[in-house]
Amino acid sequence: MAKAITIDERRVRRLNERDDGPGPVIYWMSRDQRVRHNWALLYACQKANRLGQPLEVLFTLAPAFLGAPMRHYDFMFRGLREVEGNLRELGVRLTVIYGEPGETLPEYAAKWNAGALVADFSPLKLVRGWKQAVASLLSCALYEVDAHNIVPCWLASPKQEYAARTIRPKLNALRGDFLTDFPEPELRYQPDTLPPPMKWDEMESLLQTDRSIKAVPGIEPGEAAAIARLRSFVDGRLSRYADERNDPNSGAVSGLSPYLHFGQLSAQHAALEAVRSSAAEANREAFVEELFIRRELSENYCYYNGRYDSFDGIPEWAKKTLMEHADDRRDALYTPEQFERAQTHDPLWNAAQTELLETGIIHGYMRMYWAKKILEWSATPAAAFDIALMLNDRYALDGRDPNGYVGVAWSIGGVHDRPWVERQVFGKIRYMNSNGCKRKFDVPRYIAEMTGSSQASLF
Repeated sequence: MAKAITIDERRVRRLNERDDGPGPVIYWMSRDQRVRHNWALLYACQKANRLGQPLEVLFTLAPAFLGAPMRHYDFMFRGLREVEGNLRELGVRLTVIYGEPGETLPEYAAKWNAGALVADFSPLKLVRGWKQAVASLLSCALYEVDAHNIVPCWLASPKQEYAARTIRPKLNALRGDFLTDFPEPELRYQPDTLPPPMKWDEMESLLQTDRSIKAVPGIEPGEAAAIARLRSFVDGRLSRYADERNDPNSGAVSGLSPYLHFGQLSAQHAALEAVRSSAAEANREAFVEELFIRRELSENYCYYNGRYDSFDGIPEWAKKTLMEHADDRRDALYTPEQFERAQTHDPLWNAAQTELLETGIIHGYMRMYWAKKILEWSATPAAAFDIALMLNDRYALDGRDPNGYVGVAWSIGGVHDRPWVERQVFGKIRYMNSNGCKRKFDVPRYIAEMTGSSQASLF
């Protein structure tokens, strides 16, 4: 007999006023695309066990998702193939339905007379809109489980937080309650047979996406690859993290952002592995600060600020200072196409953009420099915001993510920052330049490795 699965009920909330019914439990997998270390799947298992019903996992494939190109769908689909195999080992089917979730999911639930629907959490407007539509049309209960954050976003704070220093004590106060081990998913009801596996190639052919941006070579997607990458980091590079993470040449960063974005890795599991490692405390806590405090601050921003993807969402002080300097002379002006093709006068910026184009990732320190130079070389601050977000979402494997939205908003719009010394173009927004980069790391080496360019000699 399956063991009882224990879940902190504060991680779960109901999105409608319906009751559980007698039919199967459906887990609407969206943001957390993994089988292990997944509170939403565990809650769905718990619900199915209590109701004495089978469990099905459902993935809704929208025709397009916020402009995601084939690079992102390729990474996701290859991970989902692994999810399907892992679910089949549990005796659970994975079904993919094509179309707008707000329409297709209620129809599917009604067709199979679902007894309860469980969804994972996302702060993004599009997904929240889908859930509102689904909740109103279901005849059964809809539950939402925050399986993405260590502390549930709605519990961490009831409002938009000003900065890391204001959310940190709230998150740390709950850290002991929520930074825990995971039970294994187990089900009492096991079907005699499962339908044939999904025809993934047919599903991919339905996508309305830009296929010119190809998959990134050298990054293996999926839950197993994510765990292997985490293990490699914790056993090796974590011991250098505090001192070397801002050096893009050091290789000290984790490389986990694509896996965290697609939910192929649990941030909670990653934090536990880091905390329990033999690395020095300074390294462990520096990593947890980024993975836990900073990451969940970004979730908070997107959850409580409906304009998170717009220049209009930045603080009033930042808008005021940027608009006061909107007419300042720029040393250079570039079109979105020139930025996209890495055709600026600055070899360091071009190297960062080339890294994004070719690998789907920009080193965290360089992403700040990259965005701030877009502000410096764009016709208006609002245009800079839009260009940076477009490039990030189009090429970064962790695009269309709270971390990406806040990264742009911090660099260009002062979100979670404070006013600094006033200067041309930037106003009181924090400034960065190549001289600061030179003090951090070997700039010519970075340029040469990213572009193979002789322009590295200029530095």
